[in-house]
Amino acid sequence: MTEQEALSISSTRTLDVASVSFHADLSGALVWEEERLLVVSDLHLEKGSSFAMRGVLLPPFDTVATLSRLAAVIARHDPRVVIALGDSFHDRTAHERLSDDDRDAVSALQSGRDWIWISGNHDPALPRDLGGTIADEVMVGPITFRHEPTGAAGEIAGHLHPKARVSARGRSMERRCFASDGERAIMPAFGAYAGGLSIRDAAFAKIFGARHFTAHLLGDRRVHAIAASRCS
Repeated sequence: MTEQEALSISSTRTLDVASVSFHADLSGALVWEEERLLVVSDLHLEKGSSFAMRGVLLPPFDTVATLSRLAAVIARHDPRVVIALGDSFHDRTAHERLSDDDRDAVSALQSGRDWIWISGNHDPALPRDLGGTIADEVMVGPITFRHEPTGAAGEIAGHLHPKARVSARGRSMERRCFASDGERAIMPAFGAYAGGLSIRDAAFAKIFGARHFTAHLLGDRRVHAIAASRCS
């Protein structure tokens, strides 16, 4: 086993959706090995510049940071297909603010693989000059990939940016997480500046019921599976 393969295994946890086994990666990506498919959600590229236009000054490095993290996880898993699960751009004109270097980085990530941009609520009219294909949703076998969750079985969605807080030994930790009950899953936001919504919010109850699901928290070294009922 190579060092790269060992890193890939140690930084993932199995997550089943509709009898399909995925690997929940520590980065916040989801990997379907049999299909050589990698999914990320809510990149929110150019969120920093979007805030700057409204007078809220943030360090303008979120796009570079997000694309660098994405490059690392793609290098680990070498997918045949990448699905960006909506809200890849923070607003309708964010793609116009990408630097030439950022555009080159996106092009390099797409090289040698299929790339699918799913439309989100922040970016409903995705540009057609950044490579890849555009879709409202994608079905692969029993799995449907879309941006906003409906609660349907076999669904993998984003949009809600799940995060969870757990307490142990007198310490509290809040982290982004995957939320899944085995039949459907909601992915964490991948973007460097993307925020999070507590899994205790009513939006999650509408999808899963009364906390009958698991939060797969992105820890420092591994993904931790914790019953949602244990999260505060």
